[in-house]
Amino acid sequence: MNAVANTAVVDLLGVLAYAELTAFDRLAEDARLAPSLAGRAALARMAAAEIGHHGRLTARLAELGADPEAAMAPFAPALDAFHENTRPRNWLEGLVKAYVGDGLAADFYREIAAFLPHPDRALVEEVLADTGHADFALREVRAAIAADRKVAGRLALWARRLVGEAISRSQAVVADRDELGQLIMEGTGDLGGLALLIDRITTAHSARMRALGLRD
Repeated sequence: MNAVANTAVVDLLGVLAYAELTAFDRLAEDARLAPSLAGRAALARMAAAEIGHHGRLTARLAELGADPEAAMAPFAPALDAFHENTRPRNWLEGLVKAYVGDGLAADFYREIAAFLPHPDRALVEEVLADTGHADFALREVRAAIAADRKVAGRLALWARRLVGEAISRSQAVVADRDELGQLIMEGTGDLGGLALLIDRITTAHSARMRALGLRD
């Protein structure tokens, strides 16, 4: 593996490790907003899965000779800013954030992972696999919309805000890490390939919005 590719692997694993750590924190916090003990337990189980993913990623970083804390540190400001600017006010907003915002970020990271060598590609795909949050969020949000159609409009506005923030932060991360940007350009081939990558992410986001019963 050349130096650029190796640095890009460490960068991607580092940002994912920090993302999983913050996901654990957020899910544990959001669990306290749950209207039922069953909902609280469901989010607690998902939080446990996220911290397990974090452990796998930091272990791999150590195998690569990288300091996990140093690998995560460059991404903390952007991810912390995203979560601070998109703090949910209630249970439903928390679910939409996890389903829409995290889903878009996962699509972005999964696209980059396609350019990585094995075993790191497989590791990224495994930690980005759904922990059950998607189906749970769909059931809860759909039920809330069925009970009160006005909920849909508020949540659609919230989802648009999440997506704008997520795209902005993702672009900032890539712009700040030269090797990641180079890996993407080499993997996609040119700006045309990058445009197709963005189209795929946008299409997946639109599908999520429709599944929730929201308009993007």
